Amino acid sequence: MRKLVIAFLVLLSFVLQGTLMQWISLGGIAPNLLIIMTSAYGFMRGKKNGLLVGFFCGLLTDIFFGEVIGFYAIIYMYIGYANGMFHRVFFPEDIKLPLFLITVSDLAYGFAVYVLLYLLRGRFGFPYYFLHVIVPEMVYTIMLTLLCYPVHLKINRKFDEIEKRSEKKFV
Repeated sequence: MRKLVIAFLVLLSFVLQGTLMQWISLGGIAPNLLIIMTSAYGFMRGKKNGLLVGFFCGLLTDIFFGEVIGFYAIIYMYIGYANGMFHRVFFPEDIKLPLFLITVSDLAYGFAVYVLLYLLRGRFGFPYYFLHVIVPEMVYTIMLTLLCYPVHLKINRKFDEIEKRSEKKFV
């Protein structure tokens, strides 16, 4: 059941990313819901789940917006896996770690996209790209994280409670 809900949330985040977030974008910059989703499930559920959620978020992005299948999937997979490394120090009550990790994830995503899509093509305007694309997207994503993260956390806690109750039945 958890897998179906996570798949639904990935699809919902992707649809909202491509529709509603583009409509409320400021200066052509929209928050990245898929980074929030990938990072949140990475540090809440571990490396493997972060990697899988990242793969499917990136694959959807590749299929609908990418030029090459696998480009965004690899970036999101690395982000999910890296966030999963912090699973052991994750405390659900503390929002500082998730905000920090999502901030770093969005910076890493922006930097990876710049290096792989622009720098390798000879476009060397990193200061401009950093100030006009990466930083505004990061700030906007952090503001939206304050709304989305508690929802993801509540869903994760609900499934944890259901799993604990079902384990007690068998013990």
